[in-house]
Amino acid sequence: MDQGFRRGFTAAEKAELWDRWQRGESLKAIGRAFGKPSSSIYFQVAPHGGIRPAARRRSRLALTLSEREEISRGITAHQSARSIARLLGRSASTVSREITRNGDYDRYRAALADEKAWIRARRPKRCKLANNRWLRQVVVQKLRLNWAPEQIAGWLKRAHPEDELSRTFTPEQISSNRSLTRSQARTLLSMAILRIDKVAPGSCDF
Repeated sequence: MDQGFRRGFTAAEKAELWDRWQRGESLKAIGRAFGKPSSSIYFQVAPHGGIRPAARRRSRLALTLSEREEISRGITAHQSARSIARLLGRSASTVSREITRNGDYDRYRAALADEKAWIRARRPKRCKLANNRWLRQVVVQKLRLNWAPEQIAGWLKRAHPEDELSRTFTPEQISSNRSLTRSQARTLLSMAILRIDKVAPGSCDF
């Protein structure tokens, strides 16, 4: 067996990891408990901004799998998008867009379309630190002075009111949840910034 292989976390381990994180334990302490490096823990919590993710739920506005199956049956029966939409109680544009983005009339598959929609809903948003070196440097300097992310965002607004990026910058994905300690917030933000400078611009973990 490859000795370099590292298995991932089971569902139970992920639950325990988040329990420890919410109790205020550091990345290193949690890593020691699982026999893993702190970076492994970081990659579990950083994509969620250090805030325990809620169970995913489908938006009530999104098409359901059963609706997509109805669309598939309508296509097989050579019905128009407008006719299918009337049957579903949806707008014709919604049904037409659904068909077009998923292979059109010839290749539409309900299960595959539903899976793709679920994946699209999970796509992370790009963060402002990823594309602005000056902003990253400022944030790092303040973190080294032991500033909290909230303080940094406030200072940027006051010090650079003419700069739109400074006015709108907020690390709230990391620091707004009261369950995060200031140390945890600084750790996540610092590690994310370090990764941005090592990988291609445009990537971000929070």
